[in-house]
Amino acid sequence: MDQALVSLLSASIAFVGTHFALSHPLRAPLVRALGPSGFMAVYSLVAFATFIWAGLAFRAVGPGGTPLWDGMGDIPWIVATVVMLLASVLFAGSFARNPALPDPRAAQFAVQDPHGVFHVTRHPMMWGFALWAGTHILVSPVPRQIVLAGALGLLALLGAKLQDRKKEALMGDAWARWESSTSFVPRTGQLGKAGTTAWIGGIAIWLGATFGHIHANGIPAGIWRWVG
Repeated sequence: MDQALVSLLSASIAFVGTHFALSHPLRAPLVRALGPSGFMAVYSLVAFATFIWAGLAFRAVGPGGTPLWDGMGDIPWIVATVVMLLASVLFAGSFARNPALPDPRAAQFAVQDPHGVFHVTRHPMMWGFALWAGTHILVSPVPRQIVLAGALGLLALLGAKLQDRKKEALMGDAWARWESSTSFVPRTGQLGKAGTTAWIGGIAIWLGATFGHIHANGIPAGIWRWVG
């Protein structure tokens, strides 16, 4: 295996592995030893360092490599464009009264009826990241994309699953009620209940991010592949 790809694989494993280790088994002892602020400093430093390593390794691999599939024309891009709109709507709506986020009112949010994007999934932010990762593999199924985007997608979805366990322990009946009234897997039939704010914010993110893709990577994405 190419040395640069080995480095990317190592960096991706380090990024995902340290995130899980610091978020779960090591969190409590490190908070006791360093205090909440000290723990967050260590967590942020490790996350930043491993992500930079992964980013540099990704660039070092280069855009080459044999894709897993090819010759489908615009079909992957059309699918990715639609899926990224969904991901953007989920992400945009994920900040409103989200009991999964660190907030002293989290338990209060969890005992309320689902609202907005939480009709679709109780982990809209994590699914937004996972769908982003999946679309990148879909349109660019080369080794470096599969490794890095695959790692980020795994981090998002496995992290969401582990977050359910952690919230069950921390919030008890409140989180159990939230789980019983929401779905882990997105229910796309509920997108109509996502709310105006999520849709407006999601469309703005979708248009802005796909437009920025041209300048960041030199590759037109989203509707900009066919417009302008």
